[in-house]
Amino acid sequence: MKLIDKLTILTESAKYDAACTSSGANRPGHTVMAGVCHSFTADGRCISLLKVLMSNNCIYKCKYCTNNATNDVPRATFTPEELATVTLEFYRRNYIEGLFLSSGVVKSPDHTMELVIDALAILRHRYGFLGYIHAKAIPGASPELVYRLGLLADRLSINIEMPSEKSLTLLAPDKTKTAILAPMQQIKSEIAESTYALTRYKNAPTFASAGQATQMIIGATPDTDHQIISLASAMYMKYDLRRVFYSAYIPVVEDNLLPAVTTTPPLLREHRLYQADFLLRQYEFAADEILSKDTPNFNPYLDPKCNWAINNIHLFPMDVNTASMHDLLRIPGVGPTSAKRIVLARREGRLGFDELKRIGVVLKRAQYFIITKDNSAGSRLVKDSVVRSLIDPKIYAFGTEQLSLFSGTYCAVTLPYGTSTVNEAVEDAVLALASSL
Repeated sequence: MKLIDKLTILTESAKYDAACTSSGANRPGHTVMAGVCHSFTADGRCISLLKVLMSNNCIYKCKYCTNNATNDVPRATFTPEELATVTLEFYRRNYIEGLFLSSGVVKSPDHTMELVIDALAILRHRYGFLGYIHAKAIPGASPELVYRLGLLADRLSINIEMPSEKSLTLLAPDKTKTAILAPMQQIKSEIAESTYALTRYKNAPTFASAGQATQMIIGATPDTDHQIISLASAMYMKYDLRRVFYSAYIPVVEDNLLPAVTTTPPLLREHRLYQADFLLRQYEFAADEILSKDTPNFNPYLDPKCNWAINNIHLFPMDVNTASMHDLLRIPGVGPTSAKRIVLARREGRLGFDELKRIGVVLKRAQYFIITKDNSAGSRLVKDSVVRSLIDPKIYAFGTEQLSLFSGTYCAVTLPYGTSTVNEAVEDAVLALASSL
């Protein structure tokens, strides 16, 4: 098979892996050349990566995966030399700044890892490649191979795949929770040891300097958003993950355990999970603050922070001139950067709307939740006009039936009975939200 044919097959097969800022779903305004995705380095730079599989031959039979052993799809496998050559040629032409490499399981986890390690070793050692590399470790591979891979890659990740062990057993019977979590713990320990060694020895080997990440598939199983965000929170704390990526399930395989192939990917649900993930990582929220067993799924009309604020209206309005950093981060329209600026600026005097606007506070949302020097009484969060102003306009970009994968479990965006347009559905939501305040 020609190298260009392999590249076509293996970049197409890699598009469903979402441990980058792009997943396999098409989004308005998101168009890049085949095989190229966007990701972020440890220092926050957005870079372009060649996103490709080492092989789409796989011995596993994961029911949700287009590359599973039972599917009739074109198959290909790079040799380590071929993958290194393709990556280097893309890099020299300035198409990419690095590599995102995953793989199906060829013969065994150890055999697959050896192929990946050989390819990266050629890149790093023979060609002196200094670009960014994000590599997927294969669950079940030996600890020695995981360690060797971490010495070659900037970031490692192991896909946890499903939000619960029950779902994993049902849809990916060849994978186990232990096989996934054990290398996560090893990577955490190796990163800690490497970081400590580098503080003492200048030439100590660097292990996965950009940390580790994981991915969950969203919408293939009836797990709730509360289960998903609680699992993500626990993994951040236990394994020091840099990111948890959420991939809206794209129905490409027929199976009676999966949503129908005609089902629309739950992109709005994925969007809400990423918003909640930011609350966990940057806003000091706990998972149980965002959702609970009583309200296990996100409100599609409001972003998670606004929804939290409305459900905790008794805490508002807050005085921005006296509130702690922790409390400032809970005000809709105030982010980590603007919260820090508020703390610094109020040392010079009390702040009003003009000062907050210059600082970067989004007053369209924040004005209803704050007390300032020119608004001493604060605003009352009442009437449907206030709730209307908080509705996330992005819901229109995701369509009107994104969350209807499991009838009765998650269908909040499906138009209610008696409404014929999105606007009517939103009006009903506004009235319902306003009446609850």
